[in-house]
Amino acid sequence: MSQQATRSLPRPWLAGLREAIPLLGGYVPVAISFGLIAVQAGFSTWEALAISTLVYAGASQFLFVGMIAAGSPLWLVVVMTLLINVRHVVYAPNIAPWLTASRAWPWLMHGLTDQVFALAHTRLPQLPASQRLGWFTGAALLAWFSWIGGTALGAVAGEELTRRWPLLGEIMPFALPALFLVLLAPRFTDRRWSVALGSSIAIALLLTVNGLSNAAIPLGAACGALCFYLVKLDSTTRGR
Repeated sequence: MSQQATRSLPRPWLAGLREAIPLLGGYVPVAISFGLIAVQAGFSTWEALAISTLVYAGASQFLFVGMIAAGSPLWLVVVMTLLINVRHVVYAPNIAPWLTASRAWPWLMHGLTDQVFALAHTRLPQLPASQRLGWFTGAALLAWFSWIGGTALGAVAGEELTRRWPLLGEIMPFALPALFLVLLAPRFTDRRWSVALGSSIAIALLLTVNGLSNAAIPLGAACGALCFYLVKLDSTTRGR
């Protein structure tokens, strides 16, 4: 690549910012919902912002606010929050092969949300090693600040927004699942992923319809992981 072409490329952190912009379609509406719910539960605007800044864990924040408002003991709130977030333990090892030598990475892992992971898992292998840190910094910071900003908007003006546009209150909770669907959709072009994702969706829907909503997500995910493994095993066996 020529020196002039290299100069024309965007800076890595700017590229990360630009490529993370679609995530805002899911982050901001759900963050507004959280800010509104937190204030309604008795938290101040500053407390809601502190939770979004320090915890920054989506579903765990809703659980945290609900349990605190219900008077649950602090130890139980902490345990349940960590239990929901245990899925993040598998995220970092999956992108670790693409991380460069830098002391900044442990700090940046605070921004490794589900959506940032999905984006980084695809993009980091495609980037030169020298650009990965900057790209991830831009993407993670944009997602984080948009979550904080959405929380502030929901805490300050959430009630007014939903009162003026009642449909908004119905749409916001679906924004995050819709974002996950958009991130997963390209995977359906691969047979192995199609079987895994299709089985997860089918099992989760079946359990939910039969009143087992609490077990739907973990059992659906376990079934999908098993199918993912079995399809790989079958492919390996045929190749021998």
